[in-house]
Amino acid sequence: MPTIASTPPQPPKARAHAARRLPHPRTRLKWLHWGLLPFFVWFLFADPDAIRAMGPGWFLLHSVNGLIFVTLALIWTAWHLHAGLMGRPGPKLPRWGRVLHGILHRTLIWGLFLVAVGGFLLGLTSQVLLKAGGFLPIAPPLDLPDAHALASWFHVYQFYALGGVVALHAGFHLWRHVVLGDNALRIMVPRALHRWL
Repeated sequence: MPTIASTPPQPPKARAHAARRLPHPRTRLKWLHWGLLPFFVWFLFADPDAIRAMGPGWFLLHSVNGLIFVTLALIWTAWHLHAGLMGRPGPKLPRWGRVLHGILHRTLIWGLFLVAVGGFLLGLTSQVLLKAGGFLPIAPPLDLPDAHALASWFHVYQFYALGGVVALHAGFHLWRHVVLGDNALRIMVPRALHRWL
């Protein structure tokens, strides 16, 4: 009686080969890190009311930027939940610097996640259906004006608070690179810039 041959499990070599086709996790983290930055700067300075007054095309761009920013932020949060922090405190850091290293990076990741939550709350409490990127519904609008005003306040000030954390994060790594001389900036900046560091 003929037997049906089962498909053999994928050998470890094939899995390793597939993993090698992807860039190194630190390279992917660099792309995510620097990919988020222009969107973060945009939202740090962009005033939605002023952009709305500039015309529908500009407001659509603002909305598309928001969708990309939130998507990247959620990818980073999921990555952190799966793999933890990629970076480790350098050996030259004093004890307080090691503690600050973990606090800063976790605050950044969870701060980005909270920005996404704030955007969801804006959509949830709105009186009209808000669409990220002009096509993706954010949340069912419940028409809660008081809650919407509170969510708007929370969303604005959480972003400025996160901007302060970003400034502290950048200053911390500049201090490490310049004062401690531990090449902290070379870890995260693109290789093309290493000649000036």
